[in-house]
This record gives sequence, structure tokens and C-alpha cells, in this order.
Amino acid sequence: MKPAYEHVEFGEDCSVRVYHRRLSRIPFEWHHHPEYELTLTMNSHGKRYIGDSVSDYRAEDLVLVPPDLPHTWSSNRSIDPSLPQVAIVIWFDGAWARRMADCCREFEPLRKLLRRAACGLAFEPPAGAWMRGRLEPLLSNAPRERLSAALDILCALGDAPGHPLASPSAFNRTDTGPSGHEPERINRVLSMIDARFAEPLRISELCAAASLSERTLTRYFVQHIGESVGRYIARVRIGHACRMLGDTSLPVSVIAARSGFANVANFNRQFKAAKQATPAEYRRQFRAAGGAEKDASGSLTERPSSLEQKRTGGRRRKPEADAV
Repeated sequence: MKPAYEHVEFGEDCSVRVYHRRLSRIPFEWHHHPEYELTLTMNSHGKRYIGDSVSDYRAEDLVLVPPDLPHTWSSNRSIDPSLPQVAIVIWFDGAWARRMADCCREFEPLRKLLRRAACGLAFEPPAGAWMRGRLEPLLSNAPRERLSAALDILCALGDAPGHPLASPSAFNRTDTGPSGHEPERINRVLSMIDARFAEPLRISELCAAASLSERTLTRYFVQHIGESVGRYIARVRIGHACRMLGDTSLPVSVIAARSGFANVANFNRQFKAAKQATPAEYRRQFRAAGGAEKDASGSLTERPSSLEQKRTGGRRRKPEADAV
């Protein structure tokens, strides 16, 4: 299932875009964009799809999605049926956030937040409840007040507990390698893993590519990537398998082989441990959600007016009420 590309319009006088979305249901809208997106979902429970991560969510669900990682939420049920489901969204540019950190030491937590969100970041429930209590200035009609509130929230989340969501290979882009902010030696290792994940990879080959000892490479990986070399390779392989399960009809055995797993039994075991579902169950869940939305209402029918689907011959959708 190919995600739609979305264009986020900030406006001439704004550094961030804040959107207050109120719906009777949250539709399945599989899409991506080059901005970071922080989304707080309230009075809603359903499925959250972030790259190859499929999880149940409830209010107050708070997630930071990095650039070009396909994502959507999907829910037909409100926790309180008498009230709408709500999503508070902050879009911002990663280069802008890094410049803020470069210019003002007070904003150094922004750099840490972007690094932690490389594969998507789901915060623990207290963070969502905390942000909910700070919505008044964030939804202000004054751009500077919105900006100040957004910066305060983003900086506070730099150290907030959370866990990564997607695998490194889940991104809908060609430059799935490192961002350029890690040391060059780690870049070379990540590039090798990205190119050869389907083959047997020996640690000695990776060490040679980086001109590092095994001990130093391991330490660098934990420091800059946040996990061991072996765990990273496993996540890349599982992520590639997830993409093939969602985008193709290939048999599970073929997907296992093309993703670097020597046998199907080992693939099924590792996949279920990582995704809490078998490959066949994952495929059914993902396709059922997308198919149901397509049958019900078509694609991307309820996006805000500032978001335009970039397709040849496409048209601007009817504007929605945009709060801020």
C-alpha cells in the first residue's frame, strides 16, 4: 500500500503549524511528509500505524513521527460517544529545530528529541496527560504564543520516557541511510547494513568497513544508535519484511528469504516477538484497515485544508475548519 505524499503549508509568518482536529471518527489515511509531526490523540481508541509498527492506542496517545515515515491513526469509536475525537498536531521542520538548538543553548533538548525520534517515538501515558494540560497557549490565535508553547512542549519531551516504533527500513524514501549527524564511520556501517541486510553479515566485515575494533564499534552503536549491532540488523530485516507484507502478495517463505532469514520458522519466531503478531496476521491487519477505509470513504478525504495530496491531475480538497 503506497502512502500518499502530503504537503504541509506553514504560512509566511509561522515557524510551526498547529492543528486542532475534531472528528466523529479518525479515518485510515496512510501518508507521509518531510516535516516532523507530534500528535496528541484524545477521546479515541483504535489502531496506530507508524511505519511498520501496528499498535493499539487510547487517549491520551502522544507520538512523534519523523520526516517521511508513513503513518496514520484509525478509529471508529470514541471513548465518550457524546464528544468528538480530537487530534492536536504540531508540524515542524527538523532543520529549523536544529538551528534553534545551535543558536540557543536553552533549546538543546530539541536535538536530543530529534535523535530519539529517528524511528518514531511513542511517549508514556503521563506525557500525553501533561501536554493536554498545556493546550490553551498552544491553540492560541497569536502565532508567537503558539510558537512559545510548542517550543516548551518539544523541549520538555526531550527527556520524557518513550519507546521507538518503526524499523529503520520502514521509511518511504530512497535515502534510508544515516542522516549525516552520526560519525562518518557509523555511516559506513549503516550503509553496508542497508545494502546487504538480506545476506549473512559478520561483525568482522562491519568492523573493517568502519576501521574499528569490535568493542569500539559496539560502543559507538549503543552511543549513537541506541542499541546493539545485532538488534539493529534484526530491526532492519523485520522492517523490510513488514513492507513486503503490506505492499506485495509474495508468500511468507519468499519474504523471509528476501529479508535475510535462513528459515521460515526462525523468521516467524522473530517477527512475532517484534510485532506481537505472526507475518500472516500482520498482513491481514494492515490490509483490512486500509481496505475498509477505501471502501467506506476513499483516501485522504478529511485532511486539513493546508494539506494537499501531491498527485498529477489531483485537486485541492474542500477546506476544513482550521483552528489555528
